[in-house]
Parts: sequence; structure tokens; C-alpha cells
Amino acid sequence: MKVINESEFVNEVKYGLVLVDFYAEWCGPCKMLSPVLEQINKENKDVKVVKVNIDDSRRIASYYQIQSIPTLVLLKDGEFIRRMIGFNPKKKIEEFIEKGK
Repeated sequence: MKVINESEFVNEVKYGLVLVDFYAEWCGPCKMLSPVLEQINKENKDVKVVKVNIDDSRRIASYYQIQSIPTLVLLKDGEFIRRMIGFNPKKKIEEFIEKGK
């Protein structure tokens, strides 16, 4: 799972299904979510999982109207599909991804 910055964002989300985890280093629930997303990233080859630190990439966070973290944003070929806010179990995140396909 790759942490991306503002300069990499467009190229990383341009093609396919991408799950973007908006997080911060100081966020407890974000730290709890990270291993869940690592598992999803390893087990699901049809979705790419990337992380965006809101403190380092404020413009992207603002563009996607991130007001609380963690927030997961699902994109398809660079286009917004849906969002999920807060810590959620693996099964719920997988259902969220499936509904966005």
C-alpha cells in the first residue's frame, strides 16, 4: 500500500478502481484501519489501495471535502464513486468496494 502526495495523486488514481485512505499520523482510528487496508490490498487484485496524509496533501483533502478521518474514497478511472467515514471492519469495507464496482 503506497502513501501518495499531491504530485502523484492524479497518476495513481487515473485508471481502474482505487480506494483512497485519507488519514493523519496522529489519528488513532486511522492507525487501527491501516492493517485492515493492508489485508484488503493484498487480497483484492481488482482494487488499488493508496493512502493520502491530509496534513501533507491539504489541497486534495479539501477537494474531496474530507472533514473527519479516516475517510475512504472510492474512485473509478479518476472519478468519485462513493465515500465511507470512520473505522469500519474489513467485511464492511469489502462490501463498500463491491457496491462501487
